[in-house]
Amino acid sequence: MSGVGQSDDGAAVPEAEADGEPPHEAAPLERVEEDEEAPPAAKQPRLEQEGVALDLHMTQTPVDPSVEIHVDQCAAGILEEAGETGIAGETEEVEDVEWHENGDENIVLSQTEEERGRDEPEKDSPVDNSAVQHYEGLNFSQNPQMLTGSWAEYTHTVENYLRGCKWAPDGSCILSNSADNLLRVYNLPPELYSSRWDMLSEMSPVLKMAEGDTIYDYCWFPKMNSLDPDTCFIASSSRDNPVHIWDAFYGDLRASFRPYNHLDELAAAHSLCFSPDGYQLYCGFDKIIRVFQTDRPGRECEERPTMVKKQGQTGIISCIAFSPCKSMYACGSYSRSVGLYSCEDGSLLALLPTRHHGGLTHLLFSPDGNHLYTGGRKDYEILCWDLRDPGKVLFSMRRNVSTNQRIYFDLDQSGRYLLSGDTDGVVSVWDTLTAPPDGNEEILQPMLQFQAHTDCNNGISVHPFMPLVASSSGQRHFCWPSDSEESDSESDEGNVMSSNSIQKDNALVIWWAGPLGSSNERGQLEEPAVLVN
Repeated sequence: MSGVGQSDDGAAVPEAEADGEPPHEAAPLERVEEDEEAPPAAKQPRLEQEGVALDLHMTQTPVDPSVEIHVDQCAAGILEEAGETGIAGETEEVEDVEWHENGDENIVLSQTEEERGRDEPEKDSPVDNSAVQHYEGLNFSQNPQMLTGSWAEYTHTVENYLRGCKWAPDGSCILSNSADNLLRVYNLPPELYSSRWDMLSEMSPVLKMAEGDTIYDYCWFPKMNSLDPDTCFIASSSRDNPVHIWDAFYGDLRASFRPYNHLDELAAAHSLCFSPDGYQLYCGFDKIIRVFQTDRPGRECEERPTMVKKQGQTGIISCIAFSPCKSMYACGSYSRSVGLYSCEDGSLLALLPTRHHGGLTHLLFSPDGNHLYTGGRKDYEILCWDLRDPGKVLFSMRRNVSTNQRIYFDLDQSGRYLLSGDTDGVVSVWDTLTAPPDGNEEILQPMLQFQAHTDCNNGISVHPFMPLVASSSGQRHFCWPSDSEESDSESDEGNVMSSNSIQKDNALVIWWAGPLGSSNERGQLEEPAVLVN
């Protein structure tokens, strides 16, 4: 399965634009999407026109409460799904294998069609995946081990640094964003299921989706399931372009949402987030949220201003997140503010005090919905807010952030461990259960730190149910004048520092953060450096 070709536009963009905050409003520009080649015979026609419904096939499947899903069975189901549906690009027949983990009982990774249908979680349940209830958890009592990654893919373009990574909701693949305006989809290596880690090689993307300009934000459809190709899609927003819906099964453009401002000019969304049920797409703009119905592409949307009669949240809405168990969503803005809103009508529920030193770039609810974690650009703190007492900060976590990039952080499914990278390439792991219960805004110390990259670690994502962590790295580097007075003034190296002298690390890396297997497996893994406080 071939992906979309790489864009020939290699023009550099200013740092502020590359980091998701444009210096001006998007110009009135409408892209015309054209099919470059005929679709494969097996592919159904995709939607690209207004007024045509986007068929999601989000059917409900009853759950048998007597059936328990083991994390290993879920892993097997995803592997089989990838092989059946073709999301793996080149499908392989995978025989029944056994998962050996720390001497545990051998579990045969095979399920019949009847068993998979019985094990499927209920769609309307607040917990999207039943595997969460049987999640074996991450093990940070030992050093995470590097399994594989992708490096060569980001060497074809100069300064092609990554800008984040996100696991698919069903855990079958991972999505990356990079400075060449390409979204890449990687499959989870099948060798992980058979514990044949010595056979792991460098990962290659199975799909590439090219945006026309700097990508501001991107997100997976929350009900994505590899068994149903109609649910495998990604939303992305880029400068001077409408919001695009990409087919994560074939790589083509399925639909477009076209937001217009008060001057009837096309406006680019700065942040994107699907509602938990997947029926709505929330898009962030300057002092306004626009809500599109997922099954109705086009320009029709609901507008929810964040400023009403000069009261409310100001600035560009830079990040959006939904509470997992309450009818509420949170918005962060580049004006350093955080607002809580009702899902029903978009009314402002609470405006949290301004505590960050830079514009908000990422926020995340805890699984129980009681806590909200927020982080900002060039801000050394991740704050934990107690939503049972809005405005109260329980504790803060320190990280080194000296760039305008979004530095993502993520929680595991239990909500216990919070992980974040920093500008120095260090990944920090905090155990939120060790936070002081009285909430005196104390600084929570990390339980583990390790050197994951030699450059800025901007992306971190925890697998939905396996003890795997994905990280991405890279940043824009500027050359500074040389301090040498003896250098030749006519030479380029005499005026500008050579780019070869700058250490770059543009990579997507998969880490194993679970129990180690046999000594043979351990010997095949590269152990990262651990920082000792």
